[in-house]
Amino acid sequence: MIRFGREICGDLDEATAREWLETNGLGGFASSTIAGLNARRYHGLLVAATKPPVGRIVMLSKFEETLVIDGRRYELSANQYPGVVHPRGFEYQTEFRLDPFPIFIYEVESFRLEKRVFMIHGENTTVIQYEIKKSVSEEEHSSLVPHPSSLPSSLVLELRPLIAFRDYHATTHENGALNSHVQTENNLVTVAPYADLPPLNFAHDAYELDANGYWYRNFEYERERERGLDFSEDLFSPFALRFDLIARTSASVIASTERREQARAYEYREIEIERRETVVAACASDDETLRALTASADQFIVARGLQRTIIAGYHWFSDWGRDTMIALPGLTLVTGRFDVARSLLAEFARHVDRGMLPNRFPDAGSAPEYNTVDATLWYFEAVRAFLEHTLDYEFVRANLYTVLTDIIEWHMRGTRYNIHVDADGLLFSGEDGVQLTWMDVKIGDWVVTPRTGKAVEIQALWYNALRVMEGLAQKFGDDSSQHLYAEMAERARESFNQLFWNESAGCLYDVVDGSYCDASLRPNQIFAASLNHSMLTRERTRSVVEVVKRELLTPYGLRTLAPKDPQYRARYDGDSRSRDSAYHQGTVWPWLMGAFITAYMKAFVDGEDIRGQAREWLSHLREHLKVAGLNQISEIFDAEPPYTPRGCIAQAWSVAEVLRVLTELNRAESSEVAS
Repeated sequence: MIRFGREICGDLDEATAREWLETNGLGGFASSTIAGLNARRYHGLLVAATKPPVGRIVMLSKFEETLVIDGRRYELSANQYPGVVHPRGFEYQTEFRLDPFPIFIYEVESFRLEKRVFMIHGENTTVIQYEIKKSVSEEEHSSLVPHPSSLPSSLVLELRPLIAFRDYHATTHENGALNSHVQTENNLVTVAPYADLPPLNFAHDAYELDANGYWYRNFEYERERERGLDFSEDLFSPFALRFDLIARTSASVIASTERREQARAYEYREIEIERRETVVAACASDDETLRALTASADQFIVARGLQRTIIAGYHWFSDWGRDTMIALPGLTLVTGRFDVARSLLAEFARHVDRGMLPNRFPDAGSAPEYNTVDATLWYFEAVRAFLEHTLDYEFVRANLYTVLTDIIEWHMRGTRYNIHVDADGLLFSGEDGVQLTWMDVKIGDWVVTPRTGKAVEIQALWYNALRVMEGLAQKFGDDSSQHLYAEMAERARESFNQLFWNESAGCLYDVVDGSYCDASLRPNQIFAASLNHSMLTRERTRSVVEVVKRELLTPYGLRTLAPKDPQYRARYDGDSRSRDSAYHQGTVWPWLMGAFITAYMKAFVDGEDIRGQAREWLSHLREHLKVAGLNQISEIFDAEPPYTPRGCIAQAWSVAEVLRVLTELNRAESSEVAS
């Protein structure tokens, strides 16, 4: 549980720096700040995935919430308009909890109003529940009574939904095309503002419906302003609902693309609590951070057809092949979700084309894109990790082995973007104007970090893939393939050590292209030390780890470029071009902490208290769970103090890699104690 009191909730800067996230297992979500002030165009109570896991539409932005006590109106919401925040409901907010979903508490006169928000798993449905109680002191907290003994003559909760009905990357503005008609049927209200979008249903237990609709103009989203993007929006309110909190002490609204019964709101809540408890129960540890990250991991696992995939990050990423394969061990294997891992591996195998895994599935639901060299190679590591945890060789033989052998063959004869095995046994990739590694920013025609040629982590991954295939071929009695893969791996190892070792720096070159050796000090070389099958000697592994630690390690991950490099950028801020140009030129990525700690543990296996050192390095990321995306780990951080979190508030591989190494540390300590 995460809890903030009045000192955080009542400070708008502090409150808007903390964001909550609810997901539905389809790619849809609900999210905002703990003050309820939407600071992003992606914030909303219902962002529906209309073509799971993509086609995401902000349907319900928020509620304007008013508590009316004997005619006295208390506005509980908060919005940023030009030059002013109105209303200022956060001034009544005394608490926010994530337990297990968002809970907001407001104190008004002698009353305490509690609001809960959660999504129904597998549906584009958000449930919002309110409960009124008598306000009490902290000492009496454990003996709350459900309702004050002395009641006002009138106690009404008024809710006015604000709808957007637009792509979640966009904003909407007042227009004449919107259909403002409200359809009512018992305790169900339906709106269908635009013919090409699904209708939205509101199941409720209100005593009164006011069908007068209004446009609310000029909402501003500060995070979008900071990012140099469109930050102003108009929202439409089609009706208002009024609930009598004297007649009953609770109120519920279910906003959904389905037709749901309001009376089942509490049942839905219990089902969702039980589901989440089951997810966390798979974490065989009392470590609070591990349990929190296990719950967070679940938010990235979503449906793609009948199978599963991984959302790379919230709020704006879809499912990416590279991110999915890197995140798979942490999100599914160390959490014991082996069936999900099987589904992911099988689903991506289905999309392999010309020996390549898709880089991403576009939001529009169109054909996948195949513009990556490393996603395919990370697939082999995901299979290796799957077998390490499950020993399910039969699944791999029946569903993956043929695909894996075909991938190797395509790389041997050459595939897209000049990806091919060179005469020295190493993997060449790249053409002018394309970006194929994870450092993939392109601004117009400018590829910021092109890395054409033989990139260091690509060779590490290629060698690892060959050794994985050698082991599989041996297991499956494929003798000729086993010998081929072994010969290819040995050739790659010899060439790699001849070409990539930078003797003067005591580490590896980042890219080799013919006679050109890029000595930029980047974190990509850490994978040559961390992957299960490594081409480096113990001595060279230690040297690489020491150099990376000295030049790139921060409390939140590894920098993408050493500070002494003239291209180094310490801050990820400004407009889109400024941010993109800094993305891999110094910016810190927490997912790299996983590979660094794995490499460190391998390099200094006989060192004193190496696990204690690793835990110390992870301590700041533990604390980070209480800022930015709550119980999540951000995509990136600035490269210098105060290491401001940037990018997505919740990134799959950030969570996955920290979860993986923490779990491995715990298991190693448990084994040591047991022995």
